[in-house]
Amino acid sequence: MDKDEIHLHRLPAAAPWGPHADSDFHGVDFLPDDLSDVPDETGMRVNKKYSCLPAEEKGIHIINIRAIEDIGYDQHESTLLNSLSKNPDADCKYGLYFRDGKRKVDYILVYHYKKSSAGRTLTRRALHNDGGAKSTRQDPLPGKGVQMEMGESEPHADCHEDDKRFRREEYEGNLVEAGLELERDEDTKIHGVGFVKIHAPWNVLCREAEFLKLKMPTKKMYQINQTHGLLKKINSVIQKITEPIQPKVAEHKPQTVKRLSYPFSREKQHLFDLSDRDSFFDSKTRSTIVYEILKRTTCTKAKYSMGITSLLANGVYSAAYPLHDGDYEGENVEPNDRKLLCEEWASYGVFYKYQPIDLVRKYFGEKIGLYFAWLGVYTQMLIPASIVGIIVFLYGCATVDENIPSMEMCDQRNNITMCPLCDRTCSYWKMSSACATARASHLFDNPATVFFSVFMALWAATFMEHWKRKQMRLNYRWDLTGFEEEEAHPRAEYEAKVLEKSLRKEHKHKETDKEKLTWKDRFPAYLTNFVGIIFMVGLTFAIVFGVIIYRISTAAALAISATPSGRSSVRVTVTATAVIINLVVIIFLDEVYGCIARWLTQIEVPKTDKNFEERLIFKAFLLKFVNAYTPIFYVAFFKGRFVGRPGDYVYIFHSFRMEECAPGGCLMELCIQLSIIMLGKQLIQNNLFEIGIPKMKKFIRYMKLKRRRSLDHEEHIKKKQRYEVDYNLEPFSGLTPEYMEMIIQFGFVTLFVASFPLAPLFALLNNIIEIRLDAKKFVTELRRPVAVRAKDIGIWYNILRGIGKLAVIINAFVISFTSDFIPRLVYLYMYSENGTMHGFVNHTLSSFNVSDFQAGTAPNDPMELGYEVQICRYKDYREPPWSENKYDISKDFWAVLAARLAFVIVFQNLVMFMSDFVDWIIPDIPKDISQQIHKEKVLMVEVFMREEQGKLQMETWKDKDKKKGENCNNHSPRLSLSHSGSLSSCHSYPVDV
Repeated sequence: MDKDEIHLHRLPAAAPWGPHADSDFHGVDFLPDDLSDVPDETGMRVNKKYSCLPAEEKGIHIINIRAIEDIGYDQHESTLLNSLSKNPDADCKYGLYFRDGKRKVDYILVYHYKKSSAGRTLTRRALHNDGGAKSTRQDPLPGKGVQMEMGESEPHADCHEDDKRFRREEYEGNLVEAGLELERDEDTKIHGVGFVKIHAPWNVLCREAEFLKLKMPTKKMYQINQTHGLLKKINSVIQKITEPIQPKVAEHKPQTVKRLSYPFSREKQHLFDLSDRDSFFDSKTRSTIVYEILKRTTCTKAKYSMGITSLLANGVYSAAYPLHDGDYEGENVEPNDRKLLCEEWASYGVFYKYQPIDLVRKYFGEKIGLYFAWLGVYTQMLIPASIVGIIVFLYGCATVDENIPSMEMCDQRNNITMCPLCDRTCSYWKMSSACATARASHLFDNPATVFFSVFMALWAATFMEHWKRKQMRLNYRWDLTGFEEEEAHPRAEYEAKVLEKSLRKEHKHKETDKEKLTWKDRFPAYLTNFVGIIFMVGLTFAIVFGVIIYRISTAAALAISATPSGRSSVRVTVTATAVIINLVVIIFLDEVYGCIARWLTQIEVPKTDKNFEERLIFKAFLLKFVNAYTPIFYVAFFKGRFVGRPGDYVYIFHSFRMEECAPGGCLMELCIQLSIIMLGKQLIQNNLFEIGIPKMKKFIRYMKLKRRRSLDHEEHIKKKQRYEVDYNLEPFSGLTPEYMEMIIQFGFVTLFVASFPLAPLFALLNNIIEIRLDAKKFVTELRRPVAVRAKDIGIWYNILRGIGKLAVIINAFVISFTSDFIPRLVYLYMYSENGTMHGFVNHTLSSFNVSDFQAGTAPNDPMELGYEVQICRYKDYREPPWSENKYDISKDFWAVLAARLAFVIVFQNLVMFMSDFVDWIIPDIPKDISQQIHKEKVLMVEVFMREEQGKLQMETWKDKDKKKGENCNNHSPRLSLSHSGSLSSCHSYPVDV
């Protein structure tokens, strides 16, 4: 093609290229002014791309579309050329590179477009060889007298599509002006979906790395301080022992040397190791840089600023994501980080190995790397907690036959007759019928559980300190020391609200400064948030109350209909079914509350993404915490507390009597409630949902695409490009759901651990699966997320600390008020005649004369046990019927209550003090890391001092040369002639004046 045949026109910043610019733009290139500068590569595809140079360096031009129409290649010629050439998809590694096979794809923008009914855009790719090029005939631009081929019923939809097209054109033009290089591809296996490939050239990467203050490795290397003596021998032994459980990746090997890192600067490029420019900025860093440009690049066609987030929200683009490094399975797959992660991390076969955290960070970024590092530390710390919990449980099993209170309850010779559990339909019953419940209660309600509660409080404090130290090690290793998050760019929704506010004031002819949203603007949203949260909490309480009514009514119904042998299992049946109902409701409301929390946060219109995330986390955690723990709080602290006494019971709706605890206490029921909810939530919600829902969504998307896909044979056999494969993956929705399920689990492990010592064990087993499940999801099921720099886990750390402090208080109350630990101690040291627990059960039971029943509440069948009952027993500390103040609270009750409150105060303050002592005695920053950070600072000062000295020497040499030159100029008239007639140079020979 001759240069004369191409008409070049300079493109304005936001020139509308016509309503069919997207669909009819295959032969259009951005070219530099001097066409001779464009390399002529064999097999290089230049059609349909923006071959861009930075706007400030060279002018940007566009080929006139009509000139391409005149070239006149037809479909047969282009097919012949295509068949003779080598596979172009292999040259670009199936979408990982531009069509030239050299420029790496750093980011992908996806959009939907509509083809005309005549199918005017049959193909979108063109091949440019020495011999010719493939192209398709372009439609003339609108306004040229050509009738558009579209139905009468589609003008409004087409208008909307044209508007989106215009916005895309302007936005992509602005990206080109920012220095990015773009290439468009609409010839894909996904019908009606186009892709814009983005590449950041070297100068753009350097510029943005300097703006973002990215720390990059310099040429300077230094030795990492190694341990000596005994510690070195211990470390070597540990390394040999743990070698089989270390992942086989280069990043996980212990390092002895480290490169000095420094924020990148274009003026100091000589400090950095630029021997391999292609790998200096890895794929994670490149995609981060491009995403920053996409966020701040605006599209002003609609009279307001729109970044990539707004364009995605308005449907101008349907997706934006960086590419995965390649395939992770299949034959002849080239080695890449994704494949390595799949083999050494995202596989259930390596569940026993450490995680390759450095490789995770290299591929996904620091924020995701910190999540998996935290999850690994948490899972690791659950191992000692699980071992101690198993020992406590085994102690309960070993001593159950020696427990005197449960032996007394099971001894049928005691012949203790208990009062009815419900009015009229329930009859008297023997205490020995609750023998199994009493024995099972001892497994969890024994002196060892008190020790375990103290241990778990200290464990939580140690875990937090251990994580802080681990976090500092990662910050040093990942060059995040000194990293501070800068003020983020305002969210698109915030800017839209500010614009709306400013337009309203402009309409009222008020001149105002730069607008911002105040509390008055947000007051309706705050009011809605307050009312919404109160309503949701009230809804949770109402559901728990409904389950209580179910338990009471079901227990009464089963007591009527059940056989005498089945009545003993009524309590277990009611408890189990009620807990399952609670579990189903919790799982359902969890999903609802997550959506409501997001909606409530959106109407607040937070300014930055960080503010949005923190507010969302707070609301979601509050609602889900209340949802998960309200049924457990009821059983632990309210059930059996407001029952009343025989003859004077407390009723709900004048017909339902409040339910009582079992003779062995409510701790066993609390254990059942906690175990079923914890295990069910982890199994169903965390695992089945995480596996099943993404696979189901992926299958639905696959079926939709299969229906929409063309049945063309060539397209059917063609291998998908990398960006097409990634488009079919599930988009990344953030780490909030992952953290949330672990924080709720942390609450189960710490808050009520006194009632369920096996909770850490079940959490450990779940987390071993959870780590690999999450890893597999990130590597194989999700699009690659944009890498985000972070030096800590953010607000989640404060939530963990809050739960740890709350756990101390709750366990103190569980031990004092829910278990029988304090009543046993009071009886043992105040009332026992022989210093043993004999007679404890009788001491906790009060007597009631059956003649004092209210009218209509006595049992219908008082002779069910075979004898007439005069006195029945119930669990409470009250005066006997033969006392002057019959049925009043006895002094024993006040003695036990005083002991319970005293225990709460002592336990809480003692454990809090011990936790704070652990916090104080363990330094947040490991000593060796502190030394290394100091060493880095000293070395960096040395590097700059040497550089400064070098500059001074250079200036000194320049001054000397300048003076010599001046001397030469001053003495030039007196230069002596040599015998050959030549001048003697003053630089070569000394000259005497």
